[in-house]
Amino acid sequence: MSAVIRTATPADDPALAALWQRCFDAPQIVDLQALDPDRHRHTFVAQNAAGDGIDAVVVYVPRLIRDAGGTPRRVGGIGSVATRPEARGQGLVRRLLVAAEHTMRAEQCDWSLLFTGTPGVYRGSGWQEFGSTYTEGRLAPPSAAGEFRIREATARDAAEVAALHHAYNADRPLSSLRGPEDWAVRVPAWYGPLERSSLVAEDPRSGALVGWMVAQHEGECVEVREFAGASGALGGLFAASGERGRAAGLGRARVRLPDDPEIRAALPALLADARQVTEHVGMARPLHAGADTVRATVTAPGAVHWYGDCF
Repeated sequence: MSAVIRTATPADDPALAALWQRCFDAPQIVDLQALDPDRHRHTFVAQNAAGDGIDAVVVYVPRLIRDAGGTPRRVGGIGSVATRPEARGQGLVRRLLVAAEHTMRAEQCDWSLLFTGTPGVYRGSGWQEFGSTYTEGRLAPPSAAGEFRIREATARDAAEVAALHHAYNADRPLSSLRGPEDWAVRVPAWYGPLERSSLVAEDPRSGALVGWMVAQHEGECVEVREFAGASGALGGLFAASGERGRAAGLGRARVRLPDDPEIRAALPALLADARQVTEHVGMARPLHAGADTVRATVTAPGAVHWYGDCF
């Protein structure tokens, strides 16, 4: 007797929370799922044959993501995929993905997007990898301060940071449109509070923010995960990120920003021997949009899906 594939109900919430806790070190998953008012209809579960438990889950997260021309399109994010270890190898995720695909098509998603370290799980269901790059190297020596005042962000900066992000990504392929709920829940879930994760560049004359950078510790590295603002703020923010890393005893950095000319030009303020690395953790599947349209979006110059928008 095989597992039953169905959508979740509120009664499944405790079992889902327990499954995610068992499979991931990511307590924020429950809060992220709760952002979607249709979360139960968008959560697909494999109920075990005995009918008394959940063996696997796939969540479809509807998002507005900009295409190659910068126009927002409805995209089906796939996330929070988990299977009980005892139930693996039965093709449950593949069956759940079929159910998710039907709903995404019915809800007029142009395409679907996911990020994974195990692409083989999804290839057979129609998702295809696409490449992205990051830059890494040794921390550069301290450099002189620039024209802007660099400081740690505070909660009072939230509105200005959101405005910087919106303006910086207004036409950026693959970037998400963030709403108030994303800034309140999703972004802190992945980055933590502004005051712990972020630096800002402030114009000393007007006091206005001109730049924002998320720089956190990941293992032995400083990891720069997001930037928004004026290109002139990059050097000072990079230098301050390196200073924080050296103070924590770190010697290397990894930069996950678009390969834009102004970013490359500012990298020496952070990295002494920058080298570019290509990875294939993103996967996309056309739905109503054509394959060429989807490929154009995920490979467009400057395209980036920021870590703070993860599903």
